[in-house]
Amino acid sequence: MSVLRTPGGLSVRFRPRALAVGAGAALLAAGLGLVAIGSGDYPMGPADVLRTLTGGGTPAEQFIVSELRLPRLVTALLVGAALALAGTIFQSLVRNPLGSPDILGFTQGASTGALVVVVLGGSSLALAGAAVVGGIATGLVIYALAWRRGVHGYRLILVGIGVAAILTGVNGYLLTRAPLMDAARAVLWLTGSLDGRGWANAGPLLVVTAVLAPVVLVGCAAALRMMELGDDTASALGVPVVRLRLVLLASAVLLVSFAAAAAGPVSFVALVAPHVTRRLTRAPGPNLLPSMAVGAALLVGADLLAQRAFAGHQLPVGVVTGVIGGGYLVWLLAVERRAGRL
Repeated sequence: MSVLRTPGGLSVRFRPRALAVGAGAALLAAGLGLVAIGSGDYPMGPADVLRTLTGGGTPAEQFIVSELRLPRLVTALLVGAALALAGTIFQSLVRNPLGSPDILGFTQGASTGALVVVVLGGSSLALAGAAVVGGIATGLVIYALAWRRGVHGYRLILVGIGVAAILTGVNGYLLTRAPLMDAARAVLWLTGSLDGRGWANAGPLLVVTAVLAPVVLVGCAAALRMMELGDDTASALGVPVVRLRLVLLASAVLLVSFAAAAAGPVSFVALVAPHVTRRLTRAPGPNLLPSMAVGAALLVGADLLAQRAFAGHQLPVGVVTGVIGGGYLVWLLAVERRAGRL
């Protein structure tokens, strides 16, 4: 742990390795973003991309970058960062490495809201709004069912897994009730896709992330680190455990819901990004900011791979994150088993 002292007498504590990991992941995300913007049916070099982003370039390049490729990249960056932050919050609160919105039912709730709109024949805007409402409603239900003189990690995990199983069945039923064309569109959305994403998709998530990320990073990070020691210890240190847990859960649910509205329920990013960050930083605590950078780089890289892995055919980004995340989870379980922790 290092301390930076300012001329005004303020001191800021930071871990050099964690700072380096976060900066490296951010640079990697930016580099991958340049490659993603410059590749495609109309290829552009990095210099041409940078010139166009700074206001130069031909009208055709301006249109391709500003209206077609940049919104998709910004959506990927925001979704990756939001899911990673939410996953880190969940894993810290429940003190369990499997504490992820994919497992606890929140992404399934967002999917249920979206599928209701698909069955009723709503627009894409209504689908995104319903995903947000579904995620928030699921969060309220899980919180109410898990409440007993407070919400503790073990109960939250059990209730979340049960709610996720129920909603998975509900989602399967809703798919069978949807018209064939709408069901095909819904399956693509449920997989998680960045295809055709514009500024209208990125805008709401940008606002929510810009509001909630500072709340979590500045107002809750230190207290969240204390809560990982246990509720009794955190309370003895003056942390308002119940109120803080409610704020953090609400923030994580909103981040997951708006991320699902922007790109669908992209799987495994919220689970894998915090694990990768902890292994890279080798630092205790939630590692919130480095996790956001790692999540953004992971999703941008997965989207680039989804676009370029098979010539002439683009995969939904959720397919790539599912393969990578599932493979990482199997590897992690094997490592834990060899170490005698399973």
